[in-house]
Amino acid sequence: MAQYSTELDGVFVALADPTRRGVIRRLGRGPTSVGDLAGEFPMTLPSFMKHVRTLESNGLIRTVKTGRVRTCVLDRDRLALVDDWLAEQRTIWSERTDRLEGLVTDLMEEQR
Repeated sequence: MAQYSTELDGVFVALADPTRRGVIRRLGRGPTSVGDLAGEFPMTLPSFMKHVRTLESNGLIRTVKTGRVRTCVLDRDRLALVDDWLAEQRTIWSERTDRLEGLVTDLMEEQR
């Protein structure tokens, strides 16, 4: 569980930045070279590469170098970690609101 939490923390940190979310969104359409990706964001290539390294170190993307071109690929399995956590939270809060709704309904019926 501790490792799960550390992995999830890293993924959320990586996704906290709008540029990195933009890269994830773009890679959702398919693999793209770093050069093409960088062209879509208003920053220098070294600054952009810091975002790529953050995404790569947290397992959200992989990069493959072929000749002089480095291509980024989205790791959809890593995004499933976020989806699983959100589903767990939805279940917890849904159960809580259901219990609250039942309590309020019971109180209203008692007052009639």
